[in-house]
This record gives sequence, structure tokens and C-alpha cells, in this order.
Amino acid sequence: MNMQPSLNKQDTTPVTANYAFDNADEYAKGRYRELSALYDAQTIRHLERTGIQKGWSCLEVGGGGGSIASWLCERVGDQGRVVATDIEPRFLRHLSFSNLEIRRHDIRMQGLPEFQFDLAHTRLVLMHLPGRELALQKILASLKPGGWIVVEEYDTLSVFPDPGVNPDEEEVPILGACYQVLNAHGVDLRYGRRLPQRLLANGLVNVGAEASLSLWTGQSPGTSLFKINFEDLADPILRSGLMSQDQFEAALRRFDEQDFHMLSPTMWTAWGQVPEFSPYPASVTVSATEHPQLFRR
Repeated sequence: MNMQPSLNKQDTTPVTANYAFDNADEYAKGRYRELSALYDAQTIRHLERTGIQKGWSCLEVGGGGGSIASWLCERVGDQGRVVATDIEPRFLRHLSFSNLEIRRHDIRMQGLPEFQFDLAHTRLVLMHLPGRELALQKILASLKPGGWIVVEEYDTLSVFPDPGVNPDEEEVPILGACYQVLNAHGVDLRYGRRLPQRLLANGLVNVGAEASLSLWTGQSPGTSLFKINFEDLADPILRSGLMSQDQFEAALRRFDEQDFHMLSPTMWTAWGQVPEFSPYPASVTVSATEHPQLFRR
């Protein structure tokens, strides 16, 4: 009986497509700072509900600025271990935990040790990755039977501002240009909403999910995060022709004004557990015949 999880055949974007944001510059440093301020408390709450304890072995995919990797190291103690990966790990290098291993790693292209981890976590990574289904399956295959995964991703398109309901919800035209750029890079702007179904489809049990959104004000971590993202994507946004230079600069200034309010994207958190008798094979293989887009150069 073939127990290998099936790939999502609709996920056909070439796996080598470029990541939209630069993870090595000052924009990345600011992005990680604001993401930590916005979501770390929420992330930790979901990690705690898995029952994480001393001695666990944990995987953090897309370690970013290292705030969650640091929390994991402290939580599992010297008896445990944490492997933190990132395509660009420069902002992880300052961490000095004895139980931390840092890896430069592209989850799309490189494997992970199988049946090694009690807990895996990733936040705002998979939605950006062409070949995200294969990446998810690699993470799941790295879990021990009974191991947990916690995944957090945005859904940016299911809830829109409605000033008719709440006058404080301001429409933000620059978002349309930004989303067009991200879509061109293979980003799934609704991926957060798909998470529970993806975990169930991959055979996990005890699957659950929670969605949250906020009203962001000017000069808050949320609006600062989006301003950083827009500045990082300035060139492709302007080249799209959807905004002039003057409109772009005016939109950035608006994020710094105290009376500005915008509805955040919806952050979905989904979690699930690999069955005690794991359905995952000794390795996750991909057929070049069925999925030729993953093998193009």
C-alpha cells in the first residue's frame, strides 16, 4: 500500500521563482522586528498548546530574526535541540544558544532529516514559496510519529475594508499594486485560509485553526511592517504602472499619520499532529514525469 502523501497538482508555479523580498538587507531587519512585535505572543500561545516541554527536538523553518528560535531554545532547555533554517540566516548568527543549530537552507530545494522533530513551526514562509506543497510535505516528513506542526500564514484577500460599516477602515490603493507584484512572484495571497485543509489532506490528526485580524493605526508595528514591504518593492510597484512616483510617496507618508487606520490581513494559524503510526515514507520523492516544473533550469 502506497502511503506517500500526494502532491497538490495545482501547485504548478516553477519552484525556482524568485522570492519577492530581500532577506539580507536593512528592510529585512526592520521586517523581522515588526513581525516579532505583531505576532510573537500569538505564536508562542499556539506553540504552548502543543505541550512543548524540556527535551523536545524542534524545527523552525524560516527563522528570520530569531525571536521564536530563541524562545524554543529556552523552552526545550539543554536536554532539547532546535534547528533553525533560513535561505539567508544572517540575522540568526547573533544567537548563542548551545542547543541551537543554524542552517542556510532552501526548503524548496533541500531535504530535512526525517522523523527527527517533536515540533515544527513556520510563519509567513510557505505562502511565498512556489512549490509550497512539496515544502510542507518535507516539513511533515521531518516530524516524529506524534509530532506537531504549527503553521502561520496570511490570507490577504478574504476580508476587505468597508468604510460603510466602520469609517475607520481606510482603503489602501497601494495594496493592489503590491499584491500584483507578489502574485507575479508566485505568492499565494489566500494561503492562510487553505491551511486546515492542507494539513487534513496530508493525513494529520487533531487539526485545528484560528484566524485573527486587527485595525492597524499609523506608526504602529503593522503599518510600519507594510511601509517597509512597500519600500522594499518600490521598483516593481512603480514599474507596474499602477501608481505614479508621487502617488507612491504620498501613500508611504499616509502610514505615518496618526489618523490613519487600516484593516490588517487575516493571520491564520493551523496546527496538527502526525499520527503515532506515521503515514510518511522514508523519503519524499517527486516524479519528474508528473511534476516537470520542479526540474526545469
